[in-house]
Amino acid sequence: MRIDPIHDAWTIAALPATVPTDAPAAARAAVVAPVPAQVPGSVHTDLMAARIIPDPYLDANEKALRWMFGVDWQYRRPLTLRPAVLGERVELVFDGLDTVATIALGGAELGRTVNMHRSYRFDVTALADGIERELVVDLASATNYAVAERKRLGNRPSPYRTPFQFIRKMACSFGWDWGPDLRTAGIWKGVRVERWQTARIAQVRPMVTVDLGADDALTPRQAVAPGRVETHIEVERAAETSLLVAVEVAADGRTYRSTAILPPGETSAVVVVDVPDAPVWWPAGYGDQPLADLTVTVGDDSEASRPLDRWERRIGFRTVAVDTSEDDFGSAFTLLVNGRPVFVKGVNWIPDDHFLTRITRDRLADRLDQAVAAQMNLVRIWGGGIYESEDFYSLCDERGILVWQDFLLACAAYPEEEPLWSEIEAEARENIVRLMPHPSLAVWNGGNENLWGHEDWGWKYFLWRPGKSLTWGERYARELLPRLVRELDPTRPYTDNSPASPGADRHPNDPDRGTHHQWEVWNRVDYSVYRSEVPRFCSEFGFQGPPSWRTLQDWVRPSGADELTKNDPVFLVHQKADDGNRKLDRGMKPHLGVPDDFTDWHWATQLNQARAVAYGIEHYRSWWPRTAGSIVWQLNDCWPVTSWAAIDSEQRLKPLWFALRDAYAPRLLTVSDRAGGLSVAVVNDTDEPLEGTLEVSRQKFDGAVLADGSLKVTVAPRAVQVLVLPAEVASADDEGREALIGVLGELSFVHLFVEPVDADLDPAPLDVQTSRIDGGYRVDVSARSLAIAVHLNADRIAADATVDRGLVNLPAGGTASFVVTTSSPDLLVDVTAPPVLRTANDLTAI
Repeated sequence: MRIDPIHDAWTIAALPATVPTDAPAAARAAVVAPVPAQVPGSVHTDLMAARIIPDPYLDANEKALRWMFGVDWQYRRPLTLRPAVLGERVELVFDGLDTVATIALGGAELGRTVNMHRSYRFDVTALADGIERELVVDLASATNYAVAERKRLGNRPSPYRTPFQFIRKMACSFGWDWGPDLRTAGIWKGVRVERWQTARIAQVRPMVTVDLGADDALTPRQAVAPGRVETHIEVERAAETSLLVAVEVAADGRTYRSTAILPPGETSAVVVVDVPDAPVWWPAGYGDQPLADLTVTVGDDSEASRPLDRWERRIGFRTVAVDTSEDDFGSAFTLLVNGRPVFVKGVNWIPDDHFLTRITRDRLADRLDQAVAAQMNLVRIWGGGIYESEDFYSLCDERGILVWQDFLLACAAYPEEEPLWSEIEAEARENIVRLMPHPSLAVWNGGNENLWGHEDWGWKYFLWRPGKSLTWGERYARELLPRLVRELDPTRPYTDNSPASPGADRHPNDPDRGTHHQWEVWNRVDYSVYRSEVPRFCSEFGFQGPPSWRTLQDWVRPSGADELTKNDPVFLVHQKADDGNRKLDRGMKPHLGVPDDFTDWHWATQLNQARAVAYGIEHYRSWWPRTAGSIVWQLNDCWPVTSWAAIDSEQRLKPLWFALRDAYAPRLLTVSDRAGGLSVAVVNDTDEPLEGTLEVSRQKFDGAVLADGSLKVTVAPRAVQVLVLPAEVASADDEGREALIGVLGELSFVHLFVEPVDADLDPAPLDVQTSRIDGGYRVDVSARSLAIAVHLNADRIAADATVDRGLVNLPAGGTASFVVTTSSPDLLVDVTAPPVLRTANDLTAI
C-alpha cells in the first residue's frame, strides 16, 4: 500500500452565476477569481486568509456574510497519476467533503456526495497514465439543496426555520442557540491517492473485552484480568489468491499473535487473540488507563512475505454496560465499567471551533485536560455536531474520559425517506467501525431530543396528514441505529435517545425512568426547582453566562458607543438564545439581584450561572445511587458568545468551570432539606471509606458562634451518607445575618439561610495582599466578615493570565491564596478590588 496525500496546489473560486447581487461589491468581484485554498479547509477560512471577507466571529460580521449561503464553489488542482503497474489498483480517497459535491478528474465525473459525515473512495486506475489532468470538486450550496429536499419531502418541525435536518451536514452549521449561522463548504478532511496490489484491508472491527469473573465485576482498581480481542477483518481484493491475516496484540511488554488463512474468493475473517493477564483500562477516578497496541496485517499466504497492508490502533481492555433494570423508583440508568457502577460526572461537548479544520490535537488536548482538571469522567458528543477526529478519542483513551457518542440527529423531525435513510445508515456504519477500537467509547445514543420533541413540542399536529402522518425519525432511533450497533459493535450499550425512557409506551423525558433533560430551569423556572425531582440520570441541564471580559473586549465591541451594554446590537448578535438576556435577568433576580451597570451585570450573570449549575449537580450527587449521573450542558464554545459553556471560545475558564471542579470533587459536602430537616449529604466517590467528625456551627457573619455541634461520619466507598443537622444549628434566629459553617477534615461548606441578595453581607469583607512570584503573582485574602464566592478575574489582569482557584467561600477569619500565572511583568490594574477581585458580597452594595 502506498499513500500520497494531495493537500497542496488547490484553489477555490465561486461560480459567478451563483454570487448574489447583494453581496458587497469588492467581495463579489474577488470571489470569482481563484484564490489559494488550504486542504483540509473551508471556503470561509480561505477567503479570510485572502482578505476577501471579514472574520465572522468579530462584532456583527456574521450577519454580513449571509450572502454566501446560496453560492456554489469550485476547488481545483492539477493531478498527474503515474501509470499503474500490472495488477495495481489506484484510488482517490476523500475523508470528508462539506457537503454537496461533484468530483471530476480530467472532465470525467467520478461521483457525487451529499454527506459530510462519510468518506468516499473512487477507482481512478483507468486514469493513471502519467497525463496531467484537472481535479475538480464542485460544491453546490448546502442551503439550496436542503431547501429543495424540504420542498420535495414536505416540511418537518424543528426549533429553527433552517432546513438542517434535510441534509447530512453538521446541524449547527446552520446556527444554534449558542452558535453562528455560517453554512460552511469545503474539503474538510484529507485527500489522498492510494495504490495497492492483490488486497487491502477494508475494515477492522475489534471487540475488546475482559472476563469479569464469577462476581460479574472486577475488584476496584484491578490491574489485570483475562482479556480477549475478537477482530473482524474485511478485505478488498484485486486478485484471487490465498491471504494470510495476522493479528498481534502488544501489552505490558509481551506480544500475542493469531492468524487465519483467507482462501481465494473469501473476503472476511475473524481472528481471536486471548491475553491471559491483560492490563485493565478504567475511567478517570477509578483506576489507570493502560493501552495496548493492536496490529492487523494482510499478506500473501506465507509468514515470510511482506504485508500487503497494515492497520494499527491502540486499544484498552474493559467492558461497558448500562443497567436499566426496574426498581422501586422506576427504571435505572447506571453505567457499569468492568462491572462496577460509575457515577457519571459528565459534560456535553460541541465542536470546539465552528471552522472545524482549525481544531488541532493540541487544542483538543487542552480542552480535555481542562475537563479532567474539573473532575469530569465523561464527555457526551452532542448529536448536532460531528463525529470527532481520531485525535479526540485517542486523547480520551489516554485520560480515562468516557465518551457518550450521539448519532448525528438533533432536536428535529428527520424524514425517513431516501436518500436520507441510506445516507444515515452509511455514515453510522462507517463511524461505528471507525470508533470501535477506542476504550473510552462507552455509549451509543440514537439522537438528541428527537423522541421528546415528538411527544411534547407539537410535532404530532404538524406531521399529521389524512391517512398517514409524515415520517419524523422514530425508526432511526428504534430500528435502524440499534440494529447497526447490535450487528457491528455488540460490546457497547445503545440508548434510543437523550432523553429516553425504557419502553416505547413511556414518556421519553420521565425523570424516574432512563435519561432526563431538565430545561424548565433556564427556560421558565428558578434553579431551586432542580431539587424538586430526583432523576435517574440527567443527561442535559445548564444555565447561561457571558464569556470572559477579555473575550468580549476582543471580539464583541460596542456599536457606536464607548461602552458595551447587554442590549447593544453587537452583543445581541453574540447572544443566540431565545429571549436570552431576559432569562438571565429573571434567573439571577431572586439570588443576586439585577445590576444596572454592565460590568456588575457581567459578573452577576457569570456567578449565577456557576451557582445554578453547582446547585443541580450537588443535588444529583447527593441521591447516588438512585441518581447515577449528570451531564452538564456544556463544556466549550465554538465562537465568542453568551452561552451555557464553562470554557469560552478563547479557552478561558468562566467561573462555572471552578464551580464544576468543586461540585464534581471526589468528596463533597452539600446542604439541603432532606430526611426530615436541614441535612448534610456526605458524598464519597472514592475507593476508600470516609470517616471522621463533621463539626458544624451557626455563626454571625462576623464569626461569632451562636450554636455548634458535631456529627459522626462513616461513609463506605462510592457511597453517600445523609446526616440530619441538630436543631440548634439548623435554624437561624436572624436568617439574613447568620450562616451555617461545616468542616470535615479538608472538606467544608458555607450555607446561607437566605439568598445573597437578601443577606446583610459586608460589601467589602476582605483584606488583600499581593506579592510577585516566579511566573506571576500571589494574591492573599483574609475575611473580616463572611465572604461568598471570592473570585479573581485573571483575564482583567492580562490577556494570558490564569488563576488556580475561584469562587471560594470564606467565613470570618478564613484565608485563601490565589496564584495568578502570567507573562506580564507589571500589574497595570488594581487586583485587590472590583472588577478584578469580586465576591457575591459586592453585588449587595449596588
